[in-house]
Amino acid sequence: MSQFDAIVVGAGPNGLGAAIYLAEQGAKVLVLEASETPGGGMRTKELTLPGYHHDVCSAAHPLGAVSPFFRTLPLEEHGLQWLHPPASVAHPLDDGPAIIQSRSLEETADSIGKDGQAWRRMFAPFLKDPQAFIADALGPLRIPKHPFKLALFGMQAMWPATWYTKLRFRTHRGRALFAGHAAHSIIPLSYPFSTAVGMLLAMSGHIVDWPMPKGGSQRITDALVGYFTSLGGELQTSTKITHLGQLPDARVVLFDTDPTQLIDIAKDQLPKGYTKRLQAYRYGPGTFKLDYALDGPIPWKDPACLNASTVHIGGTIEEIAASERAAWRGEHHTKPFVMVCQQSQFDPGRAPEGKHTGYAYCHVPNGSEVDMTEAIESQIERFAPGFKARILKRHKMNTKAFSLYNPNYVGGAITGGAADMFQLFTRPVARLDPYSTPHKRLFLCSHSTPPGGGVHGMCGYFAAKSALRRLEKETIQPFGSTPTKGSST
Repeated sequence: MSQFDAIVVGAGPNGLGAAIYLAEQGAKVLVLEASETPGGGMRTKELTLPGYHHDVCSAAHPLGAVSPFFRTLPLEEHGLQWLHPPASVAHPLDDGPAIIQSRSLEETADSIGKDGQAWRRMFAPFLKDPQAFIADALGPLRIPKHPFKLALFGMQAMWPATWYTKLRFRTHRGRALFAGHAAHSIIPLSYPFSTAVGMLLAMSGHIVDWPMPKGGSQRITDALVGYFTSLGGELQTSTKITHLGQLPDARVVLFDTDPTQLIDIAKDQLPKGYTKRLQAYRYGPGTFKLDYALDGPIPWKDPACLNASTVHIGGTIEEIAASERAAWRGEHHTKPFVMVCQQSQFDPGRAPEGKHTGYAYCHVPNGSEVDMTEAIESQIERFAPGFKARILKRHKMNTKAFSLYNPNYVGGAITGGAADMFQLFTRPVARLDPYSTPHKRLFLCSHSTPPGGGVHGMCGYFAAKSALRRLEKETIQPFGSTPTKGSST
């Protein structure tokens, strides 16, 4: 008899999500994490000065709040408290007031101006029973429960964002707001399906004002771990797995890792043809990030920006598109598209009284070692004069730092792989069950599987369902070795 029904390698949002779902079904589950603490992209640390609590990777969590799987979990009972700012996104411009997207479709339309009616028509059909649509959208290719609504989404989502915005909007305000959302795809806005991520994120802002967890992203991890262990699950940290022989007895193993790590760990058990396909997987641009200890709030020209969870800095759609195209081509744009989060504005415990934290990042070529500090701060200063004077201390993370922080971020790519038309639906390779491998006991549950990047746990949820079907249908002999020992949680 095996010691465990399932082992999950990696304790990011998807690894923990997979472990929780399996444990909820009565499976005996062990999670092994290489780092000293679980969390993946959900960790909070004092990166600058004592008393300033910074989110190391993820900050605002629109998909975490609307995740069909996370919404079923009693995370509030385990300490998670969502904080909802008055608005999701602010998009400042040089020639007028900032555009403010709030949960209210009407208020957002008024902020956009002449293109407000076009924005309203674009999203209103999806806001009738939005959770049902989100459940169809956040998953692998399959027969949807709401095919007509998903088809309406698909007919728009397939277009390049640069083309689609010109068809949909007539002014630079509507185009700029949508371009900021589409740039989260980290693919050129001239590529097919760059509209898809833009629509999904913009829509989420009309379902819930983009929230952040009180106390930092670490609180999501803490709540997931708390619930998992309450189900009888076991978590072992400081345990780096480099080959299958280290694993204890288990019937199935799920990897919350990128494809490269899966190859390194399980290469002797995977066919060469499948391994070769995994090696062809592309990761896309990386990330350069700055965290700040600030002597006050960010001094935006338009104070309305202080009401938003996230501020998109990039100006017009032309500027944003040029920045994202440059990162894809291996270039560093002098005016990058910058995403700013101001958590302490809504969560005072993140910084000492009267002080604030700041969080900003831009996209850069994969593996870049170029310091983008001056370019990012010049962009912020453009819309918030006096920002630099408020910096007490900054902390930098280039692509190498991201890779060291989390090996899943290959070359600093935080989304688990390029989400272009060739990998949007076939992550990491084209298979009827993208979470399975040719080895019937090995599964991939990371954000290198559908639906891709984001703190939503859906990759882990679907991978766990795939593994559970295998457990229920077949008698699987366990691996039979002894694990590498580390600290336990």
